[in-house]
Amino acid sequence: MGIYEELVARGLIAQVTNEEEIRTMINAGKAKFYIGFDCTADSLTAGHFMALTLMKRLQMAGNQPIALIGGGTTMIGDPSGRTDMRKMLTREDIDYNADCFRRQMERFIEFGEGKAQMVNNADWLLNLNYIELLREVGTCFSVNNMLRAECYKQRMEKGLSFFEFNYMIMQSYDFYYLFQHYGCNMQFGGDDQWSNMLGGTELIRRKLGKDAHAMTITLLTDSQGKKMGKTAGNAVWLDPNKTSPFEFYQYWRNVGDADVMKCIRMLTFLPLDKIDEMDTWKDARINEAKEILAWELTAMVHGEEEANKAQTAARALFAGGSDDSNMPTTKLTADQLPGGSIDVLSLLTACGLIGTRSEGRRLIQQGGLVINDEKIASIERSYTEEDLRAGLKIRKGKKIFHKACID
Repeated sequence: MGIYEELVARGLIAQVTNEEEIRTMINAGKAKFYIGFDCTADSLTAGHFMALTLMKRLQMAGNQPIALIGGGTTMIGDPSGRTDMRKMLTREDIDYNADCFRRQMERFIEFGEGKAQMVNNADWLLNLNYIELLREVGTCFSVNNMLRAECYKQRMEKGLSFFEFNYMIMQSYDFYYLFQHYGCNMQFGGDDQWSNMLGGTELIRRKLGKDAHAMTITLLTDSQGKKMGKTAGNAVWLDPNKTSPFEFYQYWRNVGDADVMKCIRMLTFLPLDKIDEMDTWKDARINEAKEILAWELTAMVHGEEEANKAQTAARALFAGGSDDSNMPTTKLTADQLPGGSIDVLSLLTACGLIGTRSEGRRLIQQGGLVINDEKIASIERSYTEEDLRAGLKIRKGKKIFHKACID
């Protein structure tokens, strides 16, 4: 089985421009491909995980990845899948985020001479002259086609700014530039990027008379069709200071029964024959599959030692144990206790366990909140500085554990 056939078997491929050429190229290790990462935060997320593992799989098969850091495109912001405009970041913020991305990517991809490359599109996009750009590539884009593109659909409902409308041209120009200067012959990305990627292949064809290729990765969604990689309304980060190894492990340990095998197939490096065997597991063995998923991904991101710690802590807590040494912890300050106490909804918000206070009210009304073995029945419940010094062990639902204390 070639690497292309493995990607198909794992359910990773959504759309391709020319299947036979792409199959031949990547099976022979001849693809020099890029995936772009816009620097919208100071950490990559679980949502980037599929792209990172794809790069690793293809590199292991002899293909050469280019990790494109979007220092230039982040200045505009990708409108794909958005109902509102992204927050505009400063150049300093973008540069800082790009440095954070580089360090995290090195855990997955092998960079160096003849291996993977890392480039930043700020190096060419920020030096472009607007009039020269319009003359060079403007005639290659049809406004009618752009307006029909999937990446703009949600923004069109509330109003698409001309600022964001340029994003497709910038991403297409990236492929055009990388094709000429780096010998990059393929682009990979999420399935919501298909229109932008086709813009790049078409620009290369029209300007250079050559063929380039594009392949989209299946978006990781749960059984309800929602994108995975968020918990309590927040992203699941790869930075351990933003999402602890325990929280990261718990996120994957708690995926739905209907989603666990899909996640194992798409995200882990377990052999396909082993996964096919696991696909027959039922009842109690589904929980075993979830533990395998959580351990494999945590080990990949944070190392085996942290994965073992997280698994041990999770098992102890589920068994009713008292060891909370590896439990994610929020340290509050006295400023967060006006009048010397904090109400339960503010406590949950400070710990990142709820996105809104109304969510917290529903949680309490449904009997889903336990603090220090007490089921919380009222939103009027509050905690003093003395309570926090002793430590509060919070359980949200059956599977989410957290600890709160005070500095």
